[in-house]
Order: sequence, then C-alpha cells, then structure tokens
Amino acid sequence: MFKDFRFAAAFALLAFAGPGLAQVGAEPPILIAGAQIFDGVGPELVEGQDVLVQDGMIAAVGAGLSAPEGAVVIDAGGRVMTPGFIDVHYHLSLCNVPVADMAGSNAPNLDYIGIKAAQAAEEALMRGYTSLRDVGGASWGAKLAADRDEIAGPRVWPSLRAISQFGGHGDANPRFMDPREFGGPENNLERLGYSRIVNGRAEVLTAVREQLKRGASQIKMHLAGGVGTEFDPIDGRQFTADEIRAAVEVAEGFGTYVTAHVYTVDGVKQAIENGVKAIEHGNLINEEIAQMMAENDVWLSPQVVVYLTFSPDLGPVRLEKGRMVSEGLDTMFELAKKYDLKIAFGTDVVVNPEACADQNREFVERTKWFTPAEVLAQATSLSGELLQLSGDRNPYPGKIGVIEAGAHADLLLIDGNPLEDISILRDYEGSLDLIMKAGKIYKDDME
Repeated sequence: MFKDFRFAAAFALLAFAGPGLAQVGAEPPILIAGAQIFDGVGPELVEGQDVLVQDGMIAAVGAGLSAPEGAVVIDAGGRVMTPGFIDVHYHLSLCNVPVADMAGSNAPNLDYIGIKAAQAAEEALMRGYTSLRDVGGASWGAKLAADRDEIAGPRVWPSLRAISQFGGHGDANPRFMDPREFGGPENNLERLGYSRIVNGRAEVLTAVREQLKRGASQIKMHLAGGVGTEFDPIDGRQFTADEIRAAVEVAEGFGTYVTAHVYTVDGVKQAIENGVKAIEHGNLINEEIAQMMAENDVWLSPQVVVYLTFSPDLGPVRLEKGRMVSEGLDTMFELAKKYDLKIAFGTDVVVNPEACADQNREFVERTKWFTPAEVLAQATSLSGELLQLSGDRNPYPGKIGVIEAGAHADLLLIDGNPLEDISILRDYEGSLDLIMKAGKIYKDDME
C-alpha cells in the first residue's frame, strides 16, 4: 500500500508566493515491482520486470532492480502498467463549455475559458491522459500551470489558434456578417481563442508566425468544412495551395509542422502536395489517398467517439454533416490498415461536458477495427511518435508513450487487464489505481 503525494500545502504556498516558487523539490526515486507491463509497443504483457523512476524519467527497466537509497518502493500487486495515455486531438478550452454558451450576450470571455481549460486539464489527467496535443484553443494558461505544477494537468502540445479562412471551419459568425477588413466584428471563435481568420498568403504568414511566437508546438489549419460550423460545406476545399504552402514554409522554418483538419479526397490530396504532415479526421479518403499518405509518410489522426456524441443543439445542417462524415469511418480504417498508415489516438470531444467525461469511450469504439493491444499502442507509442514531429518546438524533448529506459516517467497502474477487456478504462475512477506524470504521483488508490 502506498499513499500519494498531496499538493494542498504546495498549492497554498504558490497562491501567496506566485510562479517563482512553482517548481517544487525533486521527487524521490520510485521503484515499481510486481507489475505486468504493456510497454506501449508489443502486443503481450511482460512480467518479471521492475521499473525504476528517477528525476522524472524511467532510469531502468529490468529484473531484480535494486532500490536506490531513499527510494519509495511500490508493489504493483500484479496490476497492469502502461505508459500514460496520449490524446493528440483535444480542445481543452472547448471541452467543458456547452455549445449553447458559445455565443450571445452571456458568452464567456477568455478569463472564463482559461478557467474551464484548467479544469478540463485536471479532469483529463485523472482519466489517464498524461499528454495532450491541443489542436485549437486557449490552452496556454492550462499548459503553463500544469508545467509549473500549479494544477494537476497533462503535458500539452499547443497549436493555439487554428488557422482558418473567412467562411471556413473556424468562422462561426452569421452568414451575412462581413469579415473584419470590411468593418465586421471579431469572429466569435476568434474571440474565444480558438481560431484566427485570415485570407491570402500574407495574412497566413502573419498568423502562423503569431502562433509560433506565442509558443505553438505545431500549426493547425482548417482545409475543409467541419461539423461544428454551419456555412462551410464538407466537400469544399479551404485555402489555396499557395496559402497552405506559406503556412508549411513558416512551420518548417521553425522546425515543426502543419496538421490539417480535412475530410475529403481533394482536400487531403492538396494538403499532402503542399507539405502537410498529419491529417486530422480524413474520414472520406479513398484508396488513392491512402496510398499517397503512405508514400509521403503522412500521419492519420482519426477520431470515433466524437461522431457518436453530437449534441442536438447543433441543428439539422450540422447534424447532417456529421452523418455524412461518420459514414466514412469503416472505409477509412480499412484503407489505413491496408496501407499500414501511422494511426494516432484522439477524441475531439468538444462543447459536450458529458462526452468529455467519457473520453475513454474512444478505446472501446476503436475495437470495431483494431485489437485492444493495437488501440493501446495508438494511445501510447504511436501518438508519442507523432508528438515528436514538433522537432525543435517540442516543449518536452525525449521519448514519450513507451516504457523503456530514458523515456519520460508517465505511467499508469491499472486494476484489470485492458488487453483482455479494454472497456474497463471507461471506469477510470475504478480501474486507474495509480497515475504518474514526470515521476510524480497524482493519484494513488493502491490498496
């Protein structure tokens, strides 16, 4: 039995002392023995191996490891150890804000959005997500607070504002409202910190540079219509080749990459031809595009659960768009398997607090196409590999999503075997007995 570290005293000190004292003292070494290990890669559990954690990293993995002086020893009691989960398509600032609250006279401002993002970060960590790639939204405050250990939150790879065009997926204003350059107001999704509406190469260059200056680890572009906005058709291409190439050139110059929201054959093709490295969604691809993705080493970042949790508040137009893209899931995953595409794990649950609370349903829904071991690999080592595309802009250099010496010590101990029944992860309060990020324990129910 091992009791967790408590943070109340540290948080009280921070409240008075400010960020200068945010970095608390180093954690003692921790030796975890007696676990069955899913290392993030292999399909089988490994027994008889201990894991030594020191200075926030996995120092060693092996049989019969000795505990250093002052180390805490944890007997896992046969529980399954996995790397911390990774969600590479999340929106911290939108998760806990119902769609009905996004507009109107009582719409929240960025102060409120930041508070909700911090709450969403803590909740995601307690569901086992030690890392998130936030692909659009006001996530910087939650990231900074988690990095300073002022809140219990995951590592965050932020895109900050998604780059969108007038009339595109990041534009939620009414149909006949003029863009800013013609005297129109700030776009509602811009006001909430989600998007940056731009038109033309010069504006794209400025917007991408703005996000990188502010700390974006990768750039997110909207290259097609989406379900959450009303006036942008799914089949329409957004941005010209020159505009996309402009974003890619700036991102590459900063040592990182562009990922694109896009569903259709034409949209994905244009994205790949102009240097985009990851496709968010991709539901409507065909065989030609799947082969093109494989030949160009382009990642597929798909989601399932979001298409099962649409709120009726979206209205008939947006719900019909949701139906359209949902019907492509079977073909997309079949092609992804045929061409051995690199598949990451994401959920995209937004403006639906109930769906966010059931984030781990994504594990279950993917078993229609993949084994539990394959799904867990997508949520650990594969997503960890995708995060490395941030290159020079990676806020957390080093291996992530695997259990091996030299990797970040983001670990879970699970009561039950998710390789046999992955649905136990939906009951994260009952199944996740220990949650560790960077060698620090944030949940301990080891009894």
